[in-house]
Amino acid sequence: MPSALHERTVMPPDDLSSLSRFANGLAGPSVPGRARLIGPDGSELDLPEELYGLLRDVVTALSQGVAISIAPRHTMLTTQEAADLLNISRPTLVRLLTQGEIPHTMRGRHRRVLLRDVLDYQNQTREERRRALDDMVAEAEDLDLYTAARPPEDLR
Repeated sequence: MPSALHERTVMPPDDLSSLSRFANGLAGPSVPGRARLIGPDGSELDLPEELYGLLRDVVTALSQGVAISIAPRHTMLTTQEAADLLNISRPTLVRLLTQGEIPHTMRGRHRRVLLRDVLDYQNQTREERRRALDDMVAEAEDLDLYTAARPPEDLR
C-alpha cells in the first residue's frame, strides 16, 4: 500500500562526480524504446516518458549542486515560502493575496496558500509575459525596426 505523500527535500551529495556521470548518461542521445527500472529483486518496469523526464531533471539539478523539493500540489505554504517560490518579497505576495490574484486561506491570523495556486499563478504570469514579448516583437517587425540601421555620417 502506498504511503501518504509528504514534502521531501533532497540535498545534493558532497561528491557530485558520480552523480554528474549519471546525469550525463541520462542526458545522452535518446534511442527508440522505453526506459526500464530494474528493482533490487531483479523485477523490471517500463518507465513512462513523463517519469523518465522527471528523473532526468532531478538528477541533472542534483548534479549541479541544487537541492530538490518534492511536494504534493495540495501542500499548504506560508506566505514566506510562497514568496520565495515566486522570487518576490513577502509584502508583494501579501498584496497579491489581498487583491485576489492568488487564492488563500486564513489559519487564525496567518495566511496560507496552496502550492498548486502558487504554481498556477506562476504559469499564468509566465504566459502573460510571453504573450507581451510576442506582441512587442510583432510590433517591432511591423515597424521594420529589425532592419540594419545606416551607419552615422562622419561628423568631422
